[in-house]
Amino acid sequence: MNALDIPLDLRLPRPTARKLAGAGLTTVGDLLSLAPRRYYHWGAMTRLSGLREGEDVTILAEVVSTRLVPNRSRKGVRLEVALTDGTDVIDATFFATNEFRLAPHQRLLVPGAHFLFAGKVGSFRGHLQLTHPQFEGTEGESEEDILRRQERPIPIYPAGSGLTSWMVARAVSMVLDALDDSDVPDPVPEEVRQRHGLLGRAAALRALHRPVDDAAHRAARASLAWAEAFVLQTGLLEARGGARAERAPACAVEGNRVLDALLACLPFELTDSQRRALAEIQADLEGTKPMQRLLQGDVGSGKTVVALAAMCQVVGAGHQAALLAPTEILAEQHAASLTALLAPLRAEGTDVELRLLTGSTRAVVRREVDAALRSGGPLIVVGTHALLQDSVEFPDLGLVVVDEQHRFGVAQRDRLRRPSTAEGDGPHVPHQLVMTATPIPRTVAMTVFGDLDETRMPGLPPGRSPVATFLVDSANPAWMERLWQRAREEVDSGGRVYVVCPRIDEGDAVADAEGEGAATPPLASVRAVAEALRASGPLAGLGIHELHGRMVATEKAQVMDDFAAGRAPVVVATTVVEVGVDVPEASMMVVLDAQQFGLSQLHQLRGRVGRSTRPSVCMAVHAAGGAG
Repeated sequence: MNALDIPLDLRLPRPTARKLAGAGLTTVGDLLSLAPRRYYHWGAMTRLSGLREGEDVTILAEVVSTRLVPNRSRKGVRLEVALTDGTDVIDATFFATNEFRLAPHQRLLVPGAHFLFAGKVGSFRGHLQLTHPQFEGTEGESEEDILRRQERPIPIYPAGSGLTSWMVARAVSMVLDALDDSDVPDPVPEEVRQRHGLLGRAAALRALHRPVDDAAHRAARASLAWAEAFVLQTGLLEARGGARAERAPACAVEGNRVLDALLACLPFELTDSQRRALAEIQADLEGTKPMQRLLQGDVGSGKTVVALAAMCQVVGAGHQAALLAPTEILAEQHAASLTALLAPLRAEGTDVELRLLTGSTRAVVRREVDAALRSGGPLIVVGTHALLQDSVEFPDLGLVVVDEQHRFGVAQRDRLRRPSTAEGDGPHVPHQLVMTATPIPRTVAMTVFGDLDETRMPGLPPGRSPVATFLVDSANPAWMERLWQRAREEVDSGGRVYVVCPRIDEGDAVADAEGEGAATPPLASVRAVAEALRASGPLAGLGIHELHGRMVATEKAQVMDDFAAGRAPVVVATTVVEVGVDVPEASMMVVLDAQQFGLSQLHQLRGRVGRSTRPSVCMAVHAAGGAG
């Protein structure tokens, strides 16, 4: 029997098992997979300056002093305990109806004693504190136990759901004591483990939770991470093997009239990285094994032109191509830019049909697009999630291009990879090209572990310059005043300015970059910031538009038209402008409460400027004492 599948209520007291189940831990494997967040050593105390209000913490600290005082506004007493890490001090406060209930605390919490304290960080009169934290020390242990504990790292587990770190540690200890290592399956073959110097799974789990030293838990983490990557890679390679066993249409380069016409009519020279990328993609499209390739390049590196060339290769071979975008704004801009690039082909006698399909497409136009698709004739269709609906049929889809792939789930991405119904050579699945400007962790996982081949496009097209990026503390009035003055200077010189906020209205709840609810000063909202900028300051008197996801498509389009034309040179928006918005005149990006956004979002937002030869700047405004 797999020892990791044993229910915890067969290994632990029922109350403990119930608490762990409340945290989503129901089997031995669930519990042992809960890795410690960090490790402490008795005597090496927690740095208190890194604590934040609202955070659930487990800290190791030394008692400095205690003071028993009566409550002023209610009955009872409180014990105020000053804790230190040797540099900073935080108070821990314990309340009780009378002093006798706090006698055990007074007996244990004496100056010089070291304890683990667990609780939520709060504040009182501007100072951080722990209110009635749970604590644990070495009370009741033998000298031998104390010595052994001092020599070994202390695992600190995530707290919450009524669990403390030491409660989890005790449960882990009971489970490990009953664990038969021979019943723990290891997904990594012994030969592979020996070749890479890895611990077996059972040994790694023991070293993770009961390390004899710091080197032991580091080796355990490395071994378990390697095994997890091994399993993922094996699964992805198996899936990839199944996908490669399918058949895709072969789209020749030689004699491809549409592709040749596009490359001859481009109003610019392709960069070296674009040529290399296109060569790799063309080679894939010429074969019958379905292409599954990631095209990765920074914002403005020219991925769209490469994707258009790939679609023209497929259309020129008599098949259909689809470009899937995450937002209507991006889909519309893609359709406009591709139409402009394809226009010269028509003058040369090569007409490529291009259609747009989004959630806002009028019914009569949607019927026309559906009819064009069902005819099976070669064309390019650009769209949003509307392309994924069951009612949309592609009889001869040869290529799917997914832009900003991290905005789609794997199942969505593969939705269009259903076998075609084309006659002639029989059913086939389309080739697939996914594009991204941000090397986010999931992208790295897909490319490293085998789901996708990777093509990188380093550098920028000629004339583009890097965006200067600055961090601005919102608590500095002089800096903030200068920021808005700089924004006015950009507008006066012909530029455009984006101002990005984490929420639409002041009442909207917003989660920070780590998923916790924001707990401090009000976060910037689109409506409040737009009103403030219109009312006073350097930007007053300018056209200032708002842009967010609650607006209908026609309103969004009008805002972007006014922005591009300069009628409203300032747009205050949410992250609806994160991807694909292409306004060459945009030269300044201001991100308010930047601590609320992840790195990939900030990277994408910064990419909305610097899209011409004009020098551009990005200002990330952060609240030093805020969340995130």
